[in-house]
Amino acid sequence: MQYVEVNCRISEPSLGNEIMIAVLADLGCDSFVENQDGVLAYIPKDNFVQSDFDGIGSQFQNMGFDYTLDYQLIEEQNWNAVWESNYQPVMIDNSCYIRAPFHEPKPEAKYEIVIEPKMSFGTAHHQTTSQIISYLIEEDCENKKVLDMGTGTGVLAILAMMKGADYALAIDNDKWAFDNCMENVKRNGFDNIEVLLGDAQSIKNTPFDIVIANINRNILIGDLSDYAKALKDKGVLFLSGFYLSPDLQLLINEAKKYGITYLDHKEKDSWVAAKFIKQ
Repeated sequence: MQYVEVNCRISEPSLGNEIMIAVLADLGCDSFVENQDGVLAYIPKDNFVQSDFDGIGSQFQNMGFDYTLDYQLIEEQNWNAVWESNYQPVMIDNSCYIRAPFHEPKPEAKYEIVIEPKMSFGTAHHQTTSQIISYLIEEDCENKKVLDMGTGTGVLAILAMMKGADYALAIDNDKWAFDNCMENVKRNGFDNIEVLLGDAQSIKNTPFDIVIANINRNILIGDLSDYAKALKDKGVLFLSGFYLSPDLQLLINEAKKYGITYLDHKEKDSWVAAKFIKQ
């Protein structure tokens, strides 16, 4: 698969990076690298409509920063070099260590996950993934069935298994992410993680104790009814991939329609992960 690299140069990255990532995610970008000049974002070539990107300027009036966008077609075979040049290991909550095969192991970490950092979203560098990891570290996963929507690298499903879940279903609609997830599941030694290429329509009838969806606001709102059907009574739903305002309240309101109640949320750089329960 070919990707388009969107090079967003921002006059004040400290002000604009998080905002721009949220907007670019809504346009379909699924991987991001922050740098001193702004953000590099990546979107499958087939999903890229340049006019959509050129038309976002009105959203940033009076935000305190200016930006420019440049576009470059990235061949699939070049992607690993892009990621490896930017990728560093991550320690979450002094407990979960996520690294690539080319990094040194950290045996003292309670959970160590080895992820091949290809095109897939979910390397734990982004705020949304790290916040869901924090939630999973806190959550009792023992003997639970877990659904991981928009799995990317599979890191969340893998962590759930490390914490004692007895089955996980990991779903992504991107073929590259699907292949990468399969590779990472095997690399970390789990044969009870089932990986599917698809979307919410691919969810199996198995009732799940925990449902995780780290995607973006619009897809989450559209698929909440499917998550509700998949979730057991008293089951826990974790949502992430969206901005604090106005996204969180929109999702809380939508979840209420399906008997799913907001419990709390984590916020990092205005990105949010939220915990819900099915009543």
